[in-house]
Amino acid sequence: MTPLRLLAMVTGSPRLLGARPQAPAAPVRVPPVSLSGAGGTAPAPDRHGPRARLRAWAELLRVSALFTVPGDALAGAAAAGLRPGRGTALAVGASLCLYEAGMALNDWADREEDAVDRPHRPIPSGRVAPGAALAAAGTLTAAGLALAARAGRPTMAVASGLAATVWAYDLHLKHTRLGPAAMAAARTLDLLLGATATAATTATAAPAAAARPARVRAPVAALPAALALGAHTYAVTAVSRYETQGGSTTAPLAGLAGVAALGTAVLRGRPAPWEPPRPHAAAGGLLLTAFTGAYLRTSATPLLHAALNPSPPLTQRAVGGGIRAMIPLQAALAARAGSPLNGLAVMGLVPLARALARKVSPT
Repeated sequence: MTPLRLLAMVTGSPRLLGARPQAPAAPVRVPPVSLSGAGGTAPAPDRHGPRARLRAWAELLRVSALFTVPGDALAGAAAAGLRPGRGTALAVGASLCLYEAGMALNDWADREEDAVDRPHRPIPSGRVAPGAALAAAGTLTAAGLALAARAGRPTMAVASGLAATVWAYDLHLKHTRLGPAAMAAARTLDLLLGATATAATTATAAPAAAARPARVRAPVAALPAALALGAHTYAVTAVSRYETQGGSTTAPLAGLAGVAALGTAVLRGRPAPWEPPRPHAAAGGLLLTAFTGAYLRTSATPLLHAALNPSPPLTQRAVGGGIRAMIPLQAALAARAGSPLNGLAVMGLVPLARALARKVSPT
């Protein structure tokens, strides 16, 4: 054996052994880890499919808060001492359209602010075009006014005031000190819309001499209940101004005091100081107590938590609780006015609102 071959055997060099060098082995490809559980990679979510677009619009319009709207018309009809009818249904339709118009317009007006504080919202995330949101706001406003017009001129006048308040709030007033007052005025007008529309269609069956006084009395009779709902809306809106950054203890504490005072006033059958008290027997005492208790539990507990810890998540939870609490408040106002059946009908919306709120946030 030659020295060269001995050296090749010791070092293992193929060149020294006279063999051709082999090409490097191909890299081993490791199959990707499956995320879908079916042996393949999980597909990327389709942000442009029908379901994705539907969810984006549901978030934009905050559909879970829609269930707080029909109770305005029912409570307004009850506060006016009238049974729900065709006018009440028209008022519900008009209110739903105007409410959703306000939601779409709100996100369009806040698109630059949401791009910083809430980039996941439909417009800043690119799931809904700004022009589409603005067009939806205009279309829904026109639809709401058209429905109100079918209930007569007085209803159309109230709906026009409501639409003007909604647009003024979204485009300018919400960034001023008048923001909570403007939102409270919108809810007040919405309840009066139900009273006016119900009275307008009910009065058509009455003689002409009696029709006009009936149309005038209905909004006046429903005003105390409307102001009570407006007071609650003011408190919730004042808290909502801090829901993205938190840090305010005063707003939740003031809201908690307002909610407690309002619940006490409704339980006593006297939502406004100038209104004469009504006996609990006429309002359905047990239902009135149950509805008011549900209102206090839904709104007061998250407000207390936000006051103790004014973080953004707890503040947002307080706002969401205040929105959901409008339903039992509407039911309590209807029962206090002597229409416990209207109150039960309104409370039937609570499970639907709660189920949908788990999927789409009301704030």
